[in-house]
Parts: sequence; C-alpha cells; structure tokens
Amino acid sequence: MKVWDKEFVPFISKEEIAGRVQALGQKITEDFKDKEVVVVGVLNGSFMFTSDLCKEIDLPVEIQFVRYASYQATESTGKVKELIGFTNNVTDKHVLIVEDIVDTGYTMNQMIEDLKQFNPASVTVVSLLFKPEAVKVEVPVHYVGFEIEPRFVVGYGLDYDGRGRNIPDIWVLKQ
Repeated sequence: MKVWDKEFVPFISKEEIAGRVQALGQKITEDFKDKEVVVVGVLNGSFMFTSDLCKEIDLPVEIQFVRYASYQATESTGKVKELIGFTNNVTDKHVLIVEDIVDTGYTMNQMIEDLKQFNPASVTVVSLLFKPEAVKVEVPVHYVGFEIEPRFVVGYGLDYDGRGRNIPDIWVLKQ
C-alpha cells in the first residue's frame, strides 16, 4: 500500500490489535478496581486506541485528550510542543496516559513532567506500540500492546504526514 511517496506492507492485523486491546482493558480493570481513573488520550495518533481501550475497561472513567507534537514526516524532531494541554482536574486521581507509540521517550517524558504539577494519585502509561531500541529518555511504560523494532508504521491512528490514520490494521514501511 502506498501512503504519499512511501510503500507500506502489512504488520499487525486488526484482529491481533483487537485481542490485545481487550486483554489490556481487562488487566487495567483488575489493577484499578475501586479507584478514580482519568484516561488521557494523546492526540492525534491514539484516538482509535483510546476509544477501543475505554470500551474494554469495566470501570467508570473520565476521558480527556491532550495533544503534543514531536514528529515531522517519519522522524522525531527531538523537540516536544504541547498543543492542547490538560483540562480536567486530575488531582488525587489515577491517570492513565494512553499513547499510540512510545519510541524516543521525549514526548512521554514531557507529558509526565507536565502532569506532576496537578498532583495526581498516580500516573500510568499505556502504549499500543513500544520501540525499546529507540528510547533516548527512559520513561515508564506500564502496559504495552506490542513491542516492535524501530521501524516506521502507519494505521490504526498512526500516520505519515496526516495520512494513513484510518487504516484498520498497522502497516510498516517497506524495507
């Protein structure tokens, strides 16, 4: 499949994604039973994952979104910009940051630092994809959908310069 000028090949099927999201939701439900939970989805990439994950969490949750940016084309710029910040009160609540992908760690590190000023009871990171080999800044990733090599992916909310988010599977850049 072609997105803009790049060729992508199938990587993770929508069925595999659905199964993993269901398992993550069940584990989070067990781990956060009887706690006040705020799910914070990171736009734009995590919108599908956040939606599907929240349907699998059998707890009353508040949901909000933030938007940070650090990518240009297929590369991280290393600079993180907050575009839409935290809006709901998270003081003394358990915050689940839901991210599409953690690779360098720069964005997640910045989000966690920004969140600390609101004094949450805890901050837990849930990432659909995690690239441990790409990490430049260590950040805690508590729940991981899939560990992957440091390759560029699109689909299921992930994009290449704005395109590919609506693909139901995850595709990887052809080598």
